[in-house]
Amino acid sequence: MKRLHVNIAVEDIDASIRFYSSLFDAEPVVVKADYAKWMLDDPHVNFSLSLRGAKKGVDHLGIQVESPSELEEVYTHLQSAGAPLSEKSETTCCYAKSEKSWILDPQGVAWETFYTHGESPVYGADNVNLEAARASGTCC
Repeated sequence: MKRLHVNIAVEDIDASIRFYSSLFDAEPVVVKADYAKWMLDDPHVNFSLSLRGAKKGVDHLGIQVESPSELEEVYTHLQSAGAPLSEKSETTCCYAKSEKSWILDPQGVAWETFYTHGESPVYGADNVNLEAARASGTCC
């Protein structure tokens, strides 16, 4: 089953955790000094906050899958979207080990598709600079 992913870049992680914990009536499943994540079932979403975004607000959206075969299915759809697409790659990002791809929609909104297969003790760095990709009109 696929899960929508939303990441919001925030200025105050503690205030944002309090706000979203109240809104969702749930505590985050991951809390770090610069990051928080809720894995909600209603709505079915992976919702995260980060201090790391270039601009505050919605940083990117995504589709999280539960298997490599689902990732391949979504990747095939992205290839037909008519926009530059990053190749699938292994990465450590958001305290997780994942395989993912990135694409920009016509408005420059970044979308990632990813399959998470492990945790990481560090935030890591993804293989894409979203602001540079948005500025150049290409992705990755």
